[in-house]
Amino acid sequence: MDKNIKLRVSQIEKSFPGVKALDKIDFTVKKGTVHVLCGENGAGKSTLMKIINGIYQPDGGEIFIDEKPVKINNPIQARNLGISMIFQEMNYVPEMTVEENLFLGNLPVNKFGNVNWKEVRTRTKELLKKENLPYLPTTLLKDLTVSDIQMLEILKAISYNSDIIIMDEPTSAITQKEVEKLFKKIEELKARGVCIIYISHKLDEIFQIADEITVFRDGTVVESHPKEELDIETVIALMVGRKLTNTYPKEEIKIGEKLLEVKKLSNGNVYHDVSFHLKKGEIIGFAGLMGAGRTEVMRSLFGLDPISSGTVNIKGEEVKVKNVQQIIEKGLVMLSEDRRRYGIIPVRSVRENTTLAFLQKVFYRFRYHKNVEQSIVSDMFEKMRVKTPTLETPIASLSGGNQQKVLLAKWMIRNPDVLILDEPTRGIDVGAKFEIYKLMTNLAKEGKGVIMVSSELPELIGMCDRIYVMSKGAVTGEIKREDFSQELIMKYATGTLTSDEVR
Repeated sequence: MDKNIKLRVSQIEKSFPGVKALDKIDFTVKKGTVHVLCGENGAGKSTLMKIINGIYQPDGGEIFIDEKPVKINNPIQARNLGISMIFQEMNYVPEMTVEENLFLGNLPVNKFGNVNWKEVRTRTKELLKKENLPYLPTTLLKDLTVSDIQMLEILKAISYNSDIIIMDEPTSAITQKEVEKLFKKIEELKARGVCIIYISHKLDEIFQIADEITVFRDGTVVESHPKEELDIETVIALMVGRKLTNTYPKEEIKIGEKLLEVKKLSNGNVYHDVSFHLKKGEIIGFAGLMGAGRTEVMRSLFGLDPISSGTVNIKGEEVKVKNVQQIIEKGLVMLSEDRRRYGIIPVRSVRENTTLAFLQKVFYRFRYHKNVEQSIVSDMFEKMRVKTPTLETPIASLSGGNQQKVLLAKWMIRNPDVLILDEPTRGIDVGAKFEIYKLMTNLAKEGKGVIMVSSELPELIGMCDRIYVMSKGAVTGEIKREDFSQELIMKYATGTLTSDEVR
C-alpha cells in the first residue's frame, strides 16, 4: 500500500440517458500534489469530480481515501471526509450577502440551535482579511463582479481546511493578478500535504502548477503522466484525438461599410466618452483589465443598462436604445459572460433554450409547430456540433462548452448583423474554442460584424482585425492588426499609454 496516495478511484462508471459519461475510470492523487485533469468539454472530468464530491452516485466502481473504501452519498458527507470543491458553474444566490454565501450549508449555531451570526461576521472578516479581499461581509453578491464571486467561491472551498480540494476551472473568471494569488495559495496548500485536483482548459497555466497530468477523452482515461513527460502540443493531441495545426483560423476577409458606430457613449461614472465602430466582415476585440468597463459598455448597447449620453448608429440609423427586444429587432445580439446567470434557463431543455429568442418561428397561425422547432434546432446543433443525448435533455446537464454552443445557436437562429460575444470561450476546451473561432470567421465571411470581449490576449490577437483597449471606463487605445502585441495592449490597459500618445 502506497502511503502517499490520498485518493484513488477504481473502475468508476456513470451513464446518463443516451450517453456513457464515464467508462471504467482509474485515477489516483498523491498527498501534497496538484493533479491536473485535461479533456474536451463532455469528456467526463466534471462528472467524475461530482461523483467524488457526492453530487452524483456512480453506477459501478469504488472510491478510496487513504486506501480505505468510502461511499460518498452527498456533498456534506464529502466535506466531512475532507473533500471540498470549487465548481465550474458558480453556485451562488445573488440576493445573499458575502458572509451568508461563505457559510451557506455550514452555518455555526449556538447551544439553542440558532445561527450564531456574531461568529459568522467575525470569521468572515478574518477570512477576508487573511486573503486580502476588499469586500464587506454585508455586500450582496448581485453587486459584485463575476471575478469577485469566483474569488469568494475559491475562498469558501479553501476555508473548510480540506485534505482534498477539487478546483474546476477556478481561473476562468479572475484577473491575472488573482491567478497569481491563487497559485501562491496552491503552493501553500501543497506544503501542508493537501492534494488538489485541478481542471482547466488553459494549458499554459496548468504546466505552471501541475505535478501530474491525466487526459480524458470520451469518458475514458487516455493517458496519465508526470508533467515533465508531456508538453502542450502532446496534451492537445491526446485531448482531441488529432493535432490542431491552426489554433486561430483567422482569414483575410473583405471589409465592407459600417454596421455599428458608437460615439461618446457614457453612463455616469461606469464608463465615459466611449467611441468605436464595426464594419461588415470585421472582428473587433475589446481588451482591458477587470473593471475597465468593457462588459458595461456592451450591456448598455444591448439595452440592459442605461446610457446617459452619446449616440448609437446601427446600419446607418441612429437608434435610441430603449430595451433588449428593440435592439434584437435591429439585428444586434449579445452572448453574456455569465451564462449561468444571464444565459441559460437551467430547468428547461436544450430545445427550449435554443428557440427562446425566436419563438415566432415555431408559434404561428395560432398554434405551436413542434416539428418545425425540432428541425430548426437539429440543423443548428449539427452546424454547431452540440453534444446532447436528446433535444429534451435539460441544458443544466450539458458541459459548460456545450451550454455555450446552445446559447450561440439561439442567437444564430435570428441571423443577426452584429454579435457581441463577451468571453465566448470562457471554460471551454481547445477543440470547442477552435469551433467557436471558426464560427466567428464564417460569420465575418457572411458580412456580419463580431465584437469579441476577452480577457485572453492571445485569442484577441489571433482573431481580431482591430482591438480597442479600455482602462478605468475609457477607451485608451485602438490597435490595428499589424501593430498587435501583448505588451502594447497591456500598456493601454494599465493606463501607461493613451491614444493621444500614438504616433
